[in-house]
Amino acid sequence: MSLIKSISGIRGTIGGKVNDNLTPLDVVKFASAFGTWLQNNKNKKDLTLVIGRDARISGEMVSSLVTATLQGLGINVVDLGLSTTPTVEVMVPELNADGGIILTASHNPKQWNALKLLNEKGEFISGENGTEMLKIAENEDFNYAEVDDLGKYDTRDDAFDIHIQKILDLPMVDVEAIKAKKFKVVLDAVNSTGGIAIPMLLDKLGCETVKLYCEPNGQFPHNPEPLKEHLGDICELVKKEKADFGVVVDPDVDRLALIDENGEMFGEEYTLVAVADYLLKHKNGVAVSNLSSSRALRDIAQTHNSEYFASAVGEVNVVTLMKEKNAVIGGEGNGGIIYPDLHYGRDSLVGVALFLTYLAKQDKKVSELRAGYPSYFMGKKKIELTPEINVDDILAKMEKEYQNEEVSTIDGVKIDFENNWVHLRKSNTEPIIRIYTEAKSQEEADQLGDDIIAKINSLI
Repeated sequence: MSLIKSISGIRGTIGGKVNDNLTPLDVVKFASAFGTWLQNNKNKKDLTLVIGRDARISGEMVSSLVTATLQGLGINVVDLGLSTTPTVEVMVPELNADGGIILTASHNPKQWNALKLLNEKGEFISGENGTEMLKIAENEDFNYAEVDDLGKYDTRDDAFDIHIQKILDLPMVDVEAIKAKKFKVVLDAVNSTGGIAIPMLLDKLGCETVKLYCEPNGQFPHNPEPLKEHLGDICELVKKEKADFGVVVDPDVDRLALIDENGEMFGEEYTLVAVADYLLKHKNGVAVSNLSSSRALRDIAQTHNSEYFASAVGEVNVVTLMKEKNAVIGGEGNGGIIYPDLHYGRDSLVGVALFLTYLAKQDKKVSELRAGYPSYFMGKKKIELTPEINVDDILAKMEKEYQNEEVSTIDGVKIDFENNWVHLRKSNTEPIIRIYTEAKSQEEADQLGDDIIAKINSLI
């Protein structure tokens, strides 16, 4: 069963049986539910939605189904075609639309696709709104338009230009400083839409782009999650081309990983750290990430007399806390940069522009920049429990066991020790506790995970 219904969208594998996978009927049902939810919550008759898709093979089919369904509800559609998640997010308010749908399964393999749902601000809908939408889908409570009231269909081919111009206009993006450096950048866009958008941006910034896997045909040449074990080709090409650095994005371009000039990973966690370092140097304020992100962001914030806050895991939760704290910068440790001066969504394009500005002004190599940050190493483990064991009870016992340490229960249990931390989260689908650790060495991070597993077993 590969259909995941969550508050922020619907994700599944293409083909198979209805309700088990993302079949055409499932696409129609959930597009109908979202359109109906919007109609129920807007005090106007003439609604418009913006849609866009990444380059995965099923994208055109899914887009056609979504478009026709929305028109069938009487909703107008503006189709951006091949796009990125942040571009759709920017274009919803730009076009004064009532919402948006991004057709992408993000870093999932090619057999997956998804409907990601946006409100009129171009931001992911809230948990409460998502629950209402899922109830409409469950009840199939739809009422389609009569023939004279069908929605209109329009296309736009200028969305990337608009998005990129907004980035170039940001005061913290120094276009002339970047152009003066004539950076050479290798790009791995995993044969999706980053292969269109990122070269357009780099060209405007006077950079030379060496393209690797930039043909938007949806044939992902490696696992599309931008992790070290998947990126051997670009690491080699950066060295071969004697490039200044490498850029890697996932299929919908909301996660950004960097490769230094030696072909070494900058570290996904450190994309956000570097951008925050640049921004907080110029404006003291607040940085936000989630509880499972690196402590390095907190350390950098403190060096700039700024504050750091952690939210529950999930982009919606990060954005909510950023708004509450009026944050200068935020995001997630998976390479997701959220820069509120542009919009409240993870955006690799603005991340690239801000990083290039900082690199140009620092006059350092990428490896030298990385060496200036505190080094942390992360570990990820899990402990499988029998179904009759109460996971909440175990987490409560762990909270009590470590009550003399700095403990957060915003999202599971996170225990901050002096030199490391552990974050325990229960799975929503199986009796598993996920265990995330961070320490000053990989061995220490892994050992902390093992020690916590032993402690949990002793409590059981």
